[in-house]
Amino acid sequence: MSQIDASAPGSATAISLRDLRKEYGDHVVISDLTMDIREGEFFTLLGPSGCGKTTLLRMIAGFNSIEAGTICFNGQVINDLAPAARNIGMVFQNYALFPQMTAAKNVAFGLENRKVPKPEIGPQVDQALASVHMTELRDRMPGLMSGGQQQRVALARALVISPAVLLMDEPLSNLDAKLRVEMRTTIRDIQHQAGITTIYVTHDQEEAMSVSDRIAVMNDGVVQQVGTPPEIYHRPQNMFVADFIGKTNTLTRPVRHEGGRLTVMLDADVSYDITDAVDESAIGETVVVSARPEALSVADDGVPATIIDQTFLGAHNQVRAELASGDVVEFLEFSHGATHSWQRGQPVRLTFDLSRLNYFDPASGVTVMRGQA
Repeated sequence: MSQIDASAPGSATAISLRDLRKEYGDHVVISDLTMDIREGEFFTLLGPSGCGKTTLLRMIAGFNSIEAGTICFNGQVINDLAPAARNIGMVFQNYALFPQMTAAKNVAFGLENRKVPKPEIGPQVDQALASVHMTELRDRMPGLMSGGQQQRVALARALVISPAVLLMDEPLSNLDAKLRVEMRTTIRDIQHQAGITTIYVTHDQEEAMSVSDRIAVMNDGVVQQVGTPPEIYHRPQNMFVADFIGKTNTLTRPVRHEGGRLTVMLDADVSYDITDAVDESAIGETVVVSARPEALSVADDGVPATIIDQTFLGAHNQVRAELASGDVVEFLEFSHGATHSWQRGQPVRLTFDLSRLNYFDPASGVTVMRGQA
């Protein structure tokens, strides 16, 4: 089988995963996974440690065997292709630079390995280093670079070979918080410019939300939801996704079925009509109400609560309060030049923005939202 080629101008690779399965002895790591990744897409595999995201990435790269299923690049099955023949660029968590080589020589390594004519290597290396703003450090050794600089060189090395697919495994996890933010912007910009189909692995929700065209949220080797960052955040398909992506308040509450209408009782004296928001056939006697902190706000009426504490985070206060039911909820209070000073034990009333709420079945954890269930 021939090597995958991505050398044609403007070319991009569509990836198709069908019924993939990965086992280690009796332990099933990936189970019957089916997914499509679009040409030129920045696609992120997101999930907790041990969920199978790195295993899946290594299956696509050819580093891990496949017990069942197929992987296709632009319709071509690549299961039996050696990693070197898949034309993949890899960026690792630990940079994996050769310590005895300068930045330029590290970038040139892949081209030399592919027998690119020597007169062509120099200009390609220069272009790759320029794309990651590392031209001035071309002659520096990795040991004399910061973590961010080393990661830029690793990215240039992965891009210089014009890969069909770029795979990135937790590439920013070894960097400090500020540098991670800077580097994810750099990676996103370079990927956009290059137009290379990219699969990115991370456990960091904020990182995934900031760089991705689409995200696959994984848990226990199973894809829980695939969608754009706003879809994943605002309309999670199950409670795992709602809890894993950002923060959410979850309240299990009784539902009244009266006169063809459905009402959820948030408190003894506070109820909301949810008829138009949920699928009546999927709702029982109770429902889990999921409310992001920004969906709650202080008002003159609403659900009674008692302040527990607050945390000042610059742009907003993060405030925790206890409801009469004993449930603890969190809400945000955005500051505009002044911040409210809440006292522990202070009474307050909270209203819920109905347009931002999600509802789940308590037994299965699956959404019962209309059009999603």
